[in-house]
Amino acid sequence: MDMDMDMNGWAVLEDSKREQWGYVPRQLVGPLVFGVDRREAVAVMAGHGFAAEEREIDRWSPQRAQWRVEFGRMGSDKHRPAVKSYFVEGVGLTCVLVDGIRGPQVTCEGIRLIGRVPSELDSEMEACAVERGLGITYCLSGDLCWPGFEFDRGGQRAGDAVVSWASFFNTGEIAGTSWDITPAEVWRHQ
Repeated sequence: MDMDMDMNGWAVLEDSKREQWGYVPRQLVGPLVFGVDRREAVAVMAGHGFAAEEREIDRWSPQRAQWRVEFGRMGSDKHRPAVKSYFVEGVGLTCVLVDGIRGPQVTCEGIRLIGRVPSELDSEMEACAVERGLGITYCLSGDLCWPGFEFDRGGQRAGDAVVSWASFFNTGEIAGTSWDITPAEVWRHQ
């Protein structure tokens, strides 16, 4: 869905205006490397033109503090962050949520994952899975995913349209699935 229009107050970025990020499962999303501490992530993202807002969030484990760092483009994303990153004390970056309306475009296996019409993205991912023998599974939101690629997807409303968002994660040594490592607020992303 290529558009750069205001839909009931939500400006959906055209794909050509989004930063273009790659994704390597369990390693990195764009300039963000899994396991990095939040201060380093803030510095890296500042170098890419993103301002940060940090806050501690509810813990999933009483032994470990957890933080959310929201990144917005300096000057243009005041009301809606483009990226939300989640950090666990002693572990570092564990989860990156890329917004479907304002977030960078993330490409995996040659497929653009962000800001897409969900049914079109499902069709493209299914064809890729069949062609390359990747397998198909469904994430907790009910959207199609590929096993072992360590990302979940969802849809968010943009006026009368729905666009895709994605959450990339690394469970590392502290969790078994995305359900275990991804904060509950991610599943309610709108």
